[in-house]
Amino acid sequence: MFDRTKPYNDLPLLPPKIDIESNVNILKKLVSSSRALATVNGNLNRLPNPLMLVNTLSLQEAKTSTEIENIFTTEDELYKAISDTKRNEHSNPATKEVLKYREALWAGYRTLQDNRVINKQLILQIFNQIKETTSGYRPPQANIVIKRGQSELRPGEIVYTPPRNEQVIELLMNNLIDFLNDDLKYSFDPLLKMCIAHYQFEAIHPFQDGNGRTGRILNLLYLVSKGLLSQPILYISKYIILNKDDYYFKLSAVTQRNSWEGWIIYMLDAVEKTSMITNEKINDILSQMEETNNYAKGKIKWYNKEINEVIFSQPYIKPRVIGQIIKKTSRTTLTKYMNELVENRILRPKKIGSEVYYLNDDLLRIIEE
Repeated sequence: MFDRTKPYNDLPLLPPKIDIESNVNILKKLVSSSRALATVNGNLNRLPNPLMLVNTLSLQEAKTSTEIENIFTTEDELYKAISDTKRNEHSNPATKEVLKYREALWAGYRTLQDNRVINKQLILQIFNQIKETTSGYRPPQANIVIKRGQSELRPGEIVYTPPRNEQVIELLMNNLIDFLNDDLKYSFDPLLKMCIAHYQFEAIHPFQDGNGRTGRILNLLYLVSKGLLSQPILYISKYIILNKDDYYFKLSAVTQRNSWEGWIIYMLDAVEKTSMITNEKINDILSQMEETNNYAKGKIKWYNKEINEVIFSQPYIKPRVIGQIIKKTSRTTLTKYMNELVENRILRPKKIGSEVYYLNDDLLRIIEE
């Protein structure tokens, strides 16, 4: 019997000792999820500036990923922080956690541009940026256990104890990294590898804290490293938080009963549903951009394509961003221009503290649906 209260130092090495690639149910789901994921890259190319959607969705991914760890912030706090980077240091702790997640995601993405593999250095880089530390894998004396949450049945009960031995953790992590990168020795489809590796990473639980967030970033970066995503844009955390009970149940089923099929199908479904949602958002944003551009050009003489793109680059915007486009720096002139955008209901002013931000309600509606 599996003892949840004892360190799982016998966690098997990868690959799993079952025939995953011949499982009909898994293969059917792999086909549909791969097809859905492939459409995301094609659709991204339709955007005039793909980074605008990447920035916005990565912020939503960061927010939801931290909510899985019971770290909550508001949209106002988030958008205020990214609209005025000089004020980031005054953000509340939850907002800072979200911003650190997004920064870790982008830093990892930039590292991948030079080195197309997932290695120990990259994993440590992500973790260290999320937690603002310089530490490595957790030390053997760290008494880490996974317990039920206070809102669950039997709160505080131990549900899993990860490996607790420095050499064992190092061995398991080296095996995981090798599994991800060696496609000759481990010739699984990359999407299957991501599903398998995500379970293994969470089961190893290599760090004292931040494992969930680190693991979810690794999912995206691995797909980028294999060319399945050109940008780390997939908003998987929303699917997980909407199906959180299933997520933890199926994780436990692999540990306790070697039940890989349910877990892999769950993760592939997350990729498929998230890809479909992402494509819908891209289509909705492009349609709304066109409507706004046509409407605004008929109302405002100075409105142009560049202005339209910048107000869809993020939901909250400050006047100086508009000023950089139209090359106007006078506060009086900028106020006049912003008032025109407000009068024509293209943007909406909102005072947060002593600052006034301008909201693109159409973009907010799309990304928050």
